[in-house]
Amino acid sequence: MENKLIAELVKIVGKTNVLTTPEDLAVYGYDGTFQEARPDVVVLPENTQQISEVVRLAATRRTPIVPRGMGSGLAAGSVPLPAGGMVLALTRMNHILEIDEQNATVHAEAGVVTAELQAAVEKHGLFYPPDPSSIRHSTIGGNVACNAGGPRCLKYGVTGDYVLGLTVVLADGRILKTGGKPIKDVTGYDLNGLFTGSEGTLGIVSEVLLRLVAKPRFAKTALAEFASLDSASRTVNAILTAGIVPASLELMDQTAIRCIEEAMHLGLNTAVEAALIIETDGTDETTVQREIEACVRICQSSQGVSVKMAQNEAERSALWKARRSMAPALARLAPNKLGEDITVPRSAIPEVVQRLRQISAKYGLPVVIFGHAGDGNLHPNILFDKRQAEQWARVEQMVAEIFAAALAVGGTLSGEHGVGVLKRPYLERALGAASLDIQRSIKQALDPLNILNPGKIFPN
Repeated sequence: MENKLIAELVKIVGKTNVLTTPEDLAVYGYDGTFQEARPDVVVLPENTQQISEVVRLAATRRTPIVPRGMGSGLAAGSVPLPAGGMVLALTRMNHILEIDEQNATVHAEAGVVTAELQAAVEKHGLFYPPDPSSIRHSTIGGNVACNAGGPRCLKYGVTGDYVLGLTVVLADGRILKTGGKPIKDVTGYDLNGLFTGSEGTLGIVSEVLLRLVAKPRFAKTALAEFASLDSASRTVNAILTAGIVPASLELMDQTAIRCIEEAMHLGLNTAVEAALIIETDGTDETTVQREIEACVRICQSSQGVSVKMAQNEAERSALWKARRSMAPALARLAPNKLGEDITVPRSAIPEVVQRLRQISAKYGLPVVIFGHAGDGNLHPNILFDKRQAEQWARVEQMVAEIFAAALAVGGTLSGEHGVGVLKRPYLERALGAASLDIQRSIKQALDPLNILNPGKIFPN
């Protein structure tokens, strides 16, 4: 990148906020996938006005910008372009600007880590429910970009359900403010919904206003083990059709259970094919207890081999620590894994699980199945060795069949990871040509120079 542009960036954000060394550039060249590319420069703005000035400069130079949080994405949405360009990292915009107890809202910069925001609002008796597995290192801006979810989405919904307002820097540098503190607002188009989940392709989200709810006072958690994966899958439907809406309803297959047990030694039964982690919560202890007991009875009547309730907070925390440690635990089994993200109607979970097992057998590579079964969001993880070109070729074929299996039952390509680069080839199959044309038109209207995260979402 030319020295003149670097100098102009330094004038806007300061010398310490412009990174150009090979070592620094390498740090911002990858995310949680296998995609990797080195940017020409990394810029770390400290406020919205700096972002605006940087974007204006980039527009005049036709320099592509890749917005980025902590780089925890699993679809290569924040990976730089192969041709380089600029990474705009928002990690230094990490301040909570306001916690409004009376209106139950929090106003935060995009670089605030999700877990830190949750801890801050809970000190005020408030609760921000979305809880992606990357909660301790993902940022609120990244969560908005991908419309992130997590285990609690069954009861509480995804990130977009809590977005009341956004501050967005548009492709020409203008600063747009959407929404506000009123809960009901149908004035004009839903711009919050437009930018949430857009993966930085329509504008750069710099600040977020989020709706909060009252913090649940009580929570009860149970672990149910099943002899068959099919029984566990059908139990999910049985619980939900009984009129119970758990805070979380998580599925793990046998391989996942074994990985967790080897890593954490929790006394899990590694002989069973599947397990469910079930949690109920609320402000009334009697109701919470009644719901978890009802879930336990359903599990027992649905061929549950063992059903255990956590007896204290330490046991409950251990179960959730195990679930959130799933991805790193899989590293014990193979050098590499590809974690996918599909969502299907709940009634189709048993059928899709069976199809995933068939795909694994067909290609001779393990597929570990876990995810948020309560809302049909499954995370099949393919284990392989990327150094083996033949294995990587099989992985690509498996991914295509996994997506086809989800679409065949009325499902979708992503429940919380976004599209990024990895899912671009399958987007038209999922959405149809008309939908894709409309979305491209929106992109063209808001970013006519195609400088905001180009090459993401839309097939070439």
